[in-house]
Amino acid sequence: MNFDKLLRAVLTICALFGLMSTAKADFHIQRGDTTNSPTLDVGAIYLDAGNAVPYDVLTFEVSQAGTYQFLVMAEYDSATFLYASDFDVTSPTSNLLRHNNDLLSPDTSGFVEFLVPTVRYALVVSGLHDNDFGKYSLTIGGPGSVIAAVPEPSTWLMLGLGLAAVSFARRGAVQR
Repeated sequence: MNFDKLLRAVLTICALFGLMSTAKADFHIQRGDTTNSPTLDVGAIYLDAGNAVPYDVLTFEVSQAGTYQFLVMAEYDSATFLYASDFDVTSPTSNLLRHNNDLLSPDTSGFVEFLVPTVRYALVVSGLHDNDFGKYSLTIGGPGSVIAAVPEPSTWLMLGLGLAAVSFARRGAVQR
């Protein structure tokens, strides 16, 4: 997709979702890559879809209630799924609020959804088929901020242990 087509697509989506008339809007932009990621059975949601499709997930909350717009632009046939509370890869229809595939073209997906603070959401970006993966860009816009979830204490502990192990191994290598 060249820059002119990309700009036209973004402007069209803004017009469709009413972003241009929004007095105040916060945006969260994230880039990612689903290559070599864990897989999801998208076929449980869409007929004729893959059952081992690489995906990426963003867990977040919002700071203010309101209507939020979600847009994914990918280098593959993308699909986007919004979950309230937890996302369970073994049960991809549980807690599913909204999903979309092919918003303006096969490489775009998105939707509009009313979100409230204090609810944890999970946004899953994937392809539609098993061979649909690669780089993507996610934009979330709305009246409040998108606050990415803070890692669990066990994640911090594992990170600390990993850094300590690397430091210990490096110290041993330097002393030899």
